[in-house]
Amino acid sequence: MVSKIYKKSEDEIRRINELQQRYFNQVVDVFERPLPQAVIKRLERIVTAGEIRKGDTVLDVGAGTGALTPLISKYKPGKIIACDLSRRMLDSLKRKYPYVETYHCDVKDLSLPSGSVDVSFINALFGNIADKDAALTRINKIMKPSSSLIISHPEGRMFIEELRGKVPFPLDSLPEFAEANQLLSSYGFKVMRYVDQPKLYIVVAKKEKDVKEDC
Repeated sequence: MVSKIYKKSEDEIRRINELQQRYFNQVVDVFERPLPQAVIKRLERIVTAGEIRKGDTVLDVGAGTGALTPLISKYKPGKIIACDLSRRMLDSLKRKYPYVETYHCDVKDLSLPSGSVDVSFINALFGNIADKDAALTRINKIMKPSSSLIISHPEGRMFIEELRGKVPFPLDSLPEFAEANQLLSSYGFKVMRYVDQPKLYIVVAKKEKDVKEDC
Protein backbone atom coordinates (compact mmCIF):
# COMPACT_ATOMS: atom_id res chain seq x y z
CA MET A 1 0.00 0.00 0.00
CA VAL A 2 2.90 2.35 0.59
CA SER A 3 3.81 4.70 -2.27
CA LYS A 4 6.38 3.36 -4.74
CA ILE A 5 8.71 6.25 -3.92
CA TYR A 6 8.99 4.88 -0.37
CA LYS A 7 9.44 1.21 -1.36
CA LYS A 8 12.76 -0.36 -0.36
CA SER A 9 14.12 -3.89 -0.33
CA GLU A 10 14.85 -5.73 2.92
CA ASP A 11 18.57 -5.33 2.31
CA GLU A 12 18.16 -1.57 1.79
CA ILE A 13 16.09 -1.25 4.97
CA ARG A 14 18.70 -3.14 6.99
CA ARG A 15 21.55 -1.07 5.54
CA ILE A 16 19.78 2.25 6.15
CA ASN A 17 18.95 1.35 9.73
CA GLU A 18 22.53 0.31 10.43
CA LEU A 19 23.82 3.58 8.98
CA GLN A 20 21.40 5.56 11.11
CA GLN A 21 22.25 3.67 14.29
CA ARG A 22 25.95 4.35 13.75
CA TYR A 23 25.44 8.00 12.84
CA PHE A 24 23.10 8.95 15.68
CA ASN A 25 25.17 7.10 18.26
CA GLN A 26 28.08 9.33 17.19
CA VAL A 27 26.24 12.67 17.28
CA VAL A 28 24.38 12.46 20.59
CA ASP A 29 26.24 15.50 21.91
CA VAL A 30 24.88 17.63 19.07
CA PHE A 31 21.33 16.78 20.10
CA GLU A 32 22.09 17.58 23.74
CA ARG A 33 22.61 21.27 22.95
CA PRO A 34 19.82 23.67 24.00
CA LEU A 35 17.31 24.31 21.23
CA PRO A 36 16.65 27.86 19.99
CA GLN A 37 13.52 29.35 21.53
CA ALA A 38 11.90 29.64 18.10
CA VAL A 39 12.27 25.88 17.58
CA ILE A 40 10.85 25.16 21.04
CA LYS A 41 7.81 27.30 20.19
CA ARG A 42 7.24 25.28 17.02
CA LEU A 43 7.64 22.02 18.96
CA GLU A 44 5.01 23.28 21.38
CA ARG A 45 2.64 23.76 18.45
CA ILE A 46 3.38 20.20 17.31
CA VAL A 47 2.66 18.72 20.74
CA THR A 48 -0.48 20.85 21.10
CA ALA A 49 -1.73 19.35 17.83
CA GLY A 50 -1.82 15.94 19.53
CA GLU A 51 -4.60 17.09 21.89
CA ILE A 52 -3.16 15.00 24.71
CA ARG A 53 -5.55 14.39 27.60
CA LYS A 54 -4.62 13.70 31.20
CA GLY A 55 -3.88 9.99 31.62
CA ASP A 56 -3.23 9.30 27.92
CA THR A 57 -0.55 6.91 26.73
CA VAL A 58 1.72 8.84 24.37
CA LEU A 59 4.25 7.31 21.97
CA ASP A 60 7.24 9.30 20.69
CA VAL A 61 8.67 7.49 17.64
CA GLY A 62 12.34 8.24 17.09
CA ALA A 63 12.41 10.18 20.34
CA GLY A 64 16.15 10.83 20.25
CA THR A 65 17.35 12.56 23.42
CA GLY A 66 13.82 13.61 24.35
CA ALA A 67 13.12 16.98 22.73
CA LEU A 68 9.35 16.40 22.98
CA THR A 69 9.34 14.80 26.43
CA PRO A 70 9.06 17.90 28.67
CA LEU A 71 6.43 19.37 26.34
CA ILE A 72 4.36 16.18 26.41
CA SER A 73 4.77 15.94 30.20
CA LYS A 74 2.97 19.27 30.68
CA TYR A 75 -0.28 17.56 29.69
CA LYS A 76 0.09 14.96 32.48
CA PRO A 77 -0.16 11.80 30.37
CA GLY A 78 -0.46 8.48 32.14
CA LYS A 79 2.56 7.10 30.29
CA ILE A 80 5.17 8.31 27.80
CA ILE A 81 6.78 5.67 25.58
CA ALA A 82 9.87 6.37 23.49
CA CYS A 83 11.50 4.22 20.84
CA ASP A 84 14.65 4.89 18.84
CA LEU A 85 17.27 3.04 16.79
CA SER A 86 20.09 4.72 18.73
CA ARG A 87 20.94 3.23 22.11
CA ARG A 88 23.00 6.28 23.12
CA MET A 89 20.13 8.64 22.29
CA LEU A 90 17.76 6.61 24.46
CA ASP A 91 20.30 6.40 27.29
CA SER A 92 20.50 10.21 27.26
CA LEU A 93 16.72 10.51 27.29
CA LYS A 94 16.41 8.03 30.18
CA ARG A 95 18.98 9.89 32.29
CA LYS A 96 17.01 13.12 31.97
CA TYR A 97 13.51 11.62 32.11
CA PRO A 98 13.65 8.32 34.04
CA TYR A 99 9.86 8.04 34.04
CA VAL A 100 9.77 7.44 30.26
CA GLU A 101 9.36 3.84 29.09
CA THR A 102 12.04 3.30 26.42
CA TYR A 103 12.45 0.74 23.63
CA HIS A 104 15.65 0.36 21.63
CA CYS A 105 14.16 -0.69 18.30
CA ASP A 106 12.71 0.31 14.95
CA VAL A 107 9.06 1.27 15.39
CA LYS A 108 8.10 -1.63 13.11
CA ASP A 109 9.42 -3.97 15.80
CA LEU A 110 7.87 -2.14 18.75
CA SER A 111 6.20 -4.68 21.00
CA LEU A 112 3.20 -2.99 22.62
CA PRO A 113 -0.32 -4.32 23.18
CA SER A 114 -2.84 -3.73 20.42
CA GLY A 115 -4.98 -0.65 20.97
CA SER A 116 -2.86 0.69 23.85
CA VAL A 117 -1.71 4.11 22.56
CA ASP A 118 -3.78 7.32 22.53
CA VAL A 119 -1.39 9.68 20.72
CA SER A 120 1.65 8.93 18.53
CA PHE A 121 4.24 11.47 17.41
CA ILE A 122 6.58 10.95 14.45
CA ASN A 123 8.53 14.17 14.81
CA ALA A 124 11.53 15.02 12.62
CA LEU A 125 11.67 11.35 11.69
CA PHE A 126 9.25 10.42 8.91
CA GLY A 127 11.88 10.90 6.20
CA ASN A 128 14.27 8.62 8.12
CA ILE A 129 11.92 5.64 8.42
CA ALA A 130 13.26 3.02 6.02
CA ASP A 131 10.28 0.64 6.10
CA LYS A 132 7.23 2.90 6.10
CA ASP A 133 4.85 0.07 5.27
CA ALA A 134 5.81 -1.96 8.34
CA ALA A 135 6.05 1.16 10.51
CA LEU A 136 2.59 2.51 9.67
CA THR A 137 1.06 -0.96 9.94
CA ARG A 138 2.55 -1.42 13.42
CA ILE A 139 1.52 2.06 14.55
CA ASN A 140 -2.04 1.38 13.42
CA LYS A 141 -2.08 -1.87 15.39
CA ILE A 142 -0.93 -0.39 18.70
CA MET A 143 -3.16 2.70 18.54
CA LYS A 144 -6.69 2.94 19.91
CA PRO A 145 -9.72 3.72 17.73
CA SER A 146 -10.02 7.49 17.11
CA SER A 147 -6.49 8.06 18.45
CA SER A 148 -4.23 10.73 16.94
CA LEU A 149 -1.10 10.31 14.81
CA ILE A 150 1.06 13.41 14.39
CA ILE A 151 3.71 13.49 11.64
CA SER A 152 5.76 16.66 11.97
CA HIS A 153 8.98 18.56 11.52
CA PRO A 154 9.84 21.84 13.32
CA GLU A 155 12.00 22.99 10.38
CA GLY A 156 9.55 22.23 7.55
CA ARG A 157 9.57 20.12 4.39
CA MET A 158 12.35 21.99 2.61
CA PHE A 159 14.76 21.33 5.48
CA ILE A 160 14.74 17.63 4.53
CA GLU A 161 15.53 18.45 0.91
CA GLU A 162 18.46 20.63 2.02
CA LEU A 163 19.72 17.93 4.38
CA ARG A 164 20.10 15.34 1.65
CA GLY A 165 23.73 14.59 0.94
CA LYS A 166 24.80 15.97 4.31
CA VAL A 167 24.03 12.75 6.20
CA PRO A 168 25.34 9.26 5.37
CA PHE A 169 21.92 7.72 4.80
CA PRO A 170 19.02 8.43 2.40
CA LEU A 171 16.12 10.65 3.46
CA ASP A 172 12.62 10.53 1.98
CA SER A 173 10.65 13.70 1.31
CA LEU A 174 7.83 14.69 3.60
CA PRO A 175 4.57 14.16 1.69
CA GLU A 176 2.50 16.99 0.29
CA PHE A 177 -1.20 17.02 1.22
CA ALA A 178 -2.58 14.76 -1.52
CA GLU A 179 0.10 12.14 -0.99
CA ALA A 180 -0.19 12.27 2.81
CA ASN A 181 -3.95 11.84 2.55
CA GLN A 182 -3.67 8.89 0.16
CA LEU A 183 -0.82 7.23 2.06
CA LEU A 184 -2.34 7.47 5.53
CA SER A 185 -5.81 6.44 4.42
CA SER A 186 -4.23 3.17 3.22
CA TYR A 187 -3.21 2.51 6.82
CA GLY A 188 -6.54 3.32 8.44
CA PHE A 189 -5.96 7.01 9.19
CA LYS A 190 -7.88 10.10 8.08
CA VAL A 191 -5.98 13.38 7.72
CA MET A 192 -7.73 16.00 9.83
CA ARG A 193 -5.23 18.83 9.54
CA TYR A 194 -2.29 19.64 7.31
CA VAL A 195 0.21 22.45 7.94
CA ASP A 196 3.00 23.11 5.42
CA GLN A 197 4.84 26.30 6.30
CA PRO A 198 8.47 27.27 5.58
CA LYS A 199 9.51 26.40 9.14
CA LEU A 200 6.77 24.03 10.26
CA TYR A 201 5.22 20.81 8.98
CA ILE A 202 2.34 19.06 10.76
CA VAL A 203 -0.02 16.30 9.68
CA VAL A 204 -2.74 15.37 12.17
CA ALA A 205 -4.50 12.10 11.40
CA LYS A 206 -7.14 10.09 13.27
CA LYS A 207 -7.26 6.30 13.30
CA GLU A 208 -10.49 5.16 11.66
CA LYS A 209 -9.99 1.41 11.20
CA ASP A 210 -7.66 -1.47 11.93
CA VAL A 211 -5.19 -2.68 9.31
CA LYS A 212 -3.96 -6.27 9.06
CA GLU A 213 -0.29 -6.95 9.80
CA ASP A 214 0.27 -8.65 6.46
CA CYS A 215 -1.26 -5.88 4.33
